[in-house]
Amino acid sequence: MELKVIADAAGAPGGGCASSGCGAGGDKLAHLPEAIRAKINNHPCFSEDAHHHYARMHVAVAPACNIQCHYCNRKYDCSNESRPGVVSEVLTPEQAVKKVIAVAAAIPQMTVLGIAGPGDPLANPQRTLETFRQLSENAPDIKLCVSTNGLALPGLVDEICKHNIEHVTITINCVDPDVGAKIYPWIFWNNRRVTGRKAAEILIEQQQKGLEMLVARGVLVKVNSVLIPGVNAEHLKEVSRVVKAKGAFLHNVMPLIAEPEHGTFYGMMGQRGPTNEELSALQDACAGDMAMMRHCRQCRADAVGMLGEDRGDEFTLDKIAEQDVDYAAAMARRAEVHAAIEASRTAQRRQSSETFVSIAALTRRRPARPEPRPVLMAVATMGGGVINQHFGHAREFLVYEASTNDVRFIGHRKVDLYCSGDETCGDGESVLAKTIRVLDGCEVVLCSRIGYEPWGQLEAAGIVPNGEHAMEPIEDAVAAVYREMDEAGLLDRPDGAMHRMSA
Repeated sequence: MELKVIADAAGAPGGGCASSGCGAGGDKLAHLPEAIRAKINNHPCFSEDAHHHYARMHVAVAPACNIQCHYCNRKYDCSNESRPGVVSEVLTPEQAVKKVIAVAAAIPQMTVLGIAGPGDPLANPQRTLETFRQLSENAPDIKLCVSTNGLALPGLVDEICKHNIEHVTITINCVDPDVGAKIYPWIFWNNRRVTGRKAAEILIEQQQKGLEMLVARGVLVKVNSVLIPGVNAEHLKEVSRVVKAKGAFLHNVMPLIAEPEHGTFYGMMGQRGPTNEELSALQDACAGDMAMMRHCRQCRADAVGMLGEDRGDEFTLDKIAEQDVDYAAAMARRAEVHAAIEASRTAQRRQSSETFVSIAALTRRRPARPEPRPVLMAVATMGGGVINQHFGHAREFLVYEASTNDVRFIGHRKVDLYCSGDETCGDGESVLAKTIRVLDGCEVVLCSRIGYEPWGQLEAAGIVPNGEHAMEPIEDAVAAVYREMDEAGLLDRPDGAMHRMSA
């Protein structure tokens, strides 16, 4: 028996959407109806594979919020943070539409426009819906998305459908009011402030009602949940079960961001966020047969570009003020770029379908041998689904787990820039030490190139650098390295101790 590196959902034990993210390869979407596959094929937030190729942008037109979360502190005119709720500028609908048109013309890979803050979009319905209305008319080739806490959702489902919004994200952190009372100090409901357990009870009821209404109207719903250790960690398994039963398409469990400098209640009170291991374990536990999102970057409310990057500074209002975009011409150019991307994706899938890991052959060779252990590998990439980034230029690494069953995406880990092009790399030494700590648990780092100094320090830390697979599809390269490790007998040991394998 031979197993494909990218296993299909129907045939691979432990593989497919259930145990991985959603749609690392086209085969993982095979079990979905064609209509849903078409909706998410080029949506970088709803499809794990699409996020390698397509960009998104958010416009910050919604300043007010109708609930308070202990993990949220909205910041305005903030250019040096990358987390939900912070923005550099709040836009009017007209300014937002002008910015979207400018970005879509300059970044033809941009397929999705979302409104996600800095407050709650549905707590600002006039501004939010007017932005969507104008975009539907002026940029019909852009997918429209909205993200909400769900409190006002049931009353606006008709308007959402009227504006051709096919994707909605609801943040649902609990289905038990006692848990919710620890997360939400108050909500603003029917012109008054409601606190405590009663507030959580109303919020949960509205979220569940809104979810059911959207699903009944054929809208794809993704549920976001913030993992808060000691508050809702175990409870999120029940959340996942409930939202799946009600028709949510995708569940995204995100780590709490609670550094004290952000000024949130949790941050000030010393509430910790989850470790990488805690997050991954909970995502696995929630998976079951439900798609789990693992490539979320917890973007700013005005993010622009590919996931993991922010090009917002290129499109500030003063820079686009004099632009007069011919959007008909831009749409033609965008269609050409999208066709080229799809041709490239098809070629990558075809190549991957010809790459097999002969697990049976390995086990036959050593019949009494125990199952080779899985291995975590970090990958430096600038997108396109290939290994194409210098180690020192990476601001994040994608982490994949290779096993005898498949190669699956686990998540991403952000790092500081190690090398900015200077001869000395500045304080690169201390940055490298932090990067090595962030990559804890990974045994291999795949990149297009790497310098001698980081190479030596990574090896000393038990992480093998590998630049042999530059420009190769990520999952094929991870599978190839895993096969090399197995053939070298490195997977028989219980620990991650390795010898130098390759350059």
